[in-house]
This record gives sequence, structure tokens and C-alpha cells, in this order.
Amino acid sequence: MAMVLPLLLLLILGIFEFGRAYNAKITLTHATREAVRELSISGDAAQAQSILLAAAAPLDPTLVSMSSTPCDEDTAGDPTSVTATYPFTYSYLFGQATITMTSQAVMRCGG
Repeated sequence: MAMVLPLLLLLILGIFEFGRAYNAKITLTHATREAVRELSISGDAAQAQSILLAAAAPLDPTLVSMSSTPCDEDTAGDPTSVTATYPFTYSYLFGQATITMTSQAVMRCGG
């Protein structure tokens, strides 16, 4: 029993941290999709960024960053993209570490 308990706790910690990381990645991907949808329709990068931050509400908004390629007025049908990054901090047995999560979405400009 004394040998199994630490391994079981380590496994549970790993499952918990994987769940947190997976949730953050899904949230970032969803927020990026929402932002590129707004950018492809309106062409307003500031509005797209506010939608990105609103959709990524469970994440720390001060750490979410966005870069985009906006639509020009005469480029209906051309692609536009949004790339969002988020530094995710996870815990392990002896401390913490950070990985950078990145999500990119591409959509055609709506004109």
C-alpha cells in the first residue's frame, strides 16, 4: 500500500493537469475561431481582439495575445487569419513549468 499510494497520487495529478491543459487549448481554439469570424466579416482587428478576449474568458485575459492579417476592402474571398497565444503554467511534483499554446484560424473575407 505504501508503494502504490504515491504512484496513484502522481497519476491523479497528471490526469488533473492534462484536463486543465486540454481545457485551455479548447478554449483558445474556440476563441480564435470566433475572432477570425468577426475579422472576416467586419475587418475590424480591435473588435476581433475584444471578441477573442471575451470568448477566452476562463483564461487570464492579460496573458492572451493575438496577431492577425485583416481583410482589405477589395479582397472579398481572400483569406484572413488570427493567431492567438497563451502561456499555460502547469504544476508537477517538484514545481511549475510553462508551455506556450498557439491556435490559428483562417477564414475567407466576407466583403
